[in-house]
Amino acid sequence: MTIIPLLLATLQIGGEMSAEQIRFNYCMSLIDENIQGARNEASRWIMEGGSQYAQQCMGNIQAAGGYWNAAEAAFLLAAQQASDMKDDRAARLYVQAGNAALAAGRPDDALAHFDAALELDSLAGVELGELRLDRASALVTRGDAEAARTEFDMAQALAPEEPLAWLLSATLARRQGDLERAQADIEIAAKLDPRNAATALEAGNIAAMAGDYTVARRNWEQAMAIDPKAPQADAARAQIAQLDAYEREDGTEQSKMGTDPGT
Repeated sequence: MTIIPLLLATLQIGGEMSAEQIRFNYCMSLIDENIQGARNEASRWIMEGGSQYAQQCMGNIQAAGGYWNAAEAAFLLAAQQASDMKDDRAARLYVQAGNAALAAGRPDDALAHFDAALELDSLAGVELGELRLDRASALVTRGDAEAARTEFDMAQALAPEEPLAWLLSATLARRQGDLERAQADIEIAAKLDPRNAATALEAGNIAAMAGDYTVARRNWEQAMAIDPKAPQADAARAQIAQLDAYEREDGTEQSKMGTDPGT
């Protein structure tokens, strides 16, 4: 799943900002500084009849607080309002609604929002690739690995510089037992983002499944070194502990190595 962007960049059309765009930028600027102030501003703006910009700011506020259902509702209303006004921002807002639903653990609803974005046919290139990546993540969560594989392939073709498309594809390939595809994809992910703990962890998992425990240990240690406090570092420590136990017991734990640590 891709992270919901806060879209803090200035919204501008034709070199001049509308009053709504100025207020949107102000509302968004409050999120990091004073989230309650941002919530008050967005609520007041909505009560005054604010358009999709007001709902979008509220959606980002709710997402920043981890209130995914509320974020989804705000983004969805913003998307519907934008669509009614023939605003080409509608597809991006449906994508944000989909990511909020996915974060809330509802992949079917996420897919419905992603499909609504696709139906508008306004995204292209990297943006369309990122949408395909989001759909792949939702399909993996739903347990539809074959459909997810198709989406990952499209995401990689449309957004070849997006490391997450290669990392998540590698993880799926490992889970499907396709170690050749997993290794090829993780190598690309590592080249695109060499200082990524999740990528190093997955590289270790793939190596372990292939039986190359020396390479696996090296990658897990790298994951720990990149970000010692990250969840990926904790998973890497657990895998190394498992490997140490295997080595102490002279191979009796081999069948347990390379299991999925939950990534």
